[in-house]
Formats: sequence, C-alpha cells, structure tokens
Amino acid sequence: MANLRILKKEIDYRLEEFVFDCEMAAFVQPNKEDAIVELMQKSVELRNALYCKANNPAEPKNRSLVKKHYSALRRDMVSSFASMFADLSAICNQ
Repeated sequence: MANLRILKKEIDYRLEEFVFDCEMAAFVQPNKEDAIVELMQKSVELRNALYCKANNPAEPKNRSLVKKHYSALRRDMVSSFASMFADLSAICNQ
C-alpha cells in the first residue's frame, strides 16, 4: 500500500459509486425504495468500519504486519462492495 490517504479515497470512491447506483435504482424502481435505502445505510456502515480498520492497524510498529493488515483490508473492501453490488442487483431483479 502506497499511502493511507489513497486507500481512504478509494473507500470513498467505491461508496460514492454504490450510492449513485442505488439512487438510480430507486429512481427507476420507486416501489423498491425502502430496500434500496436500507442497503445504502449498510454501505455507509461498511465505509465507517473500513475507515476504523484503516486508522487502527493491529501492530503499528511492525512493518510486515502493517502491510499484511492493509492488504487484508483492501481484499475485504473489494469483496464487501462486490457483495453489496450483488445485493443491489438481487433487489432490482425481484
């Protein structure tokens, strides 16, 4: 990981993209707005949890563990947002 600031920007970017897709889905399918809003709230909670993990590495003095922590955080971020997009697709396809 090159920079903590870049990681945080990537987290925010993924959240913005997800919220934008949720807004478009709610606009196109207004009858499913409640489920979509609930999913948006979960995404904001996910963002806050990822920020908390990013700001608090397990062992800040050990470089090896810090690298492993941030690589695991990145994998977790990618998989979590992918599952959120899958949930949004499932709601829209119902």
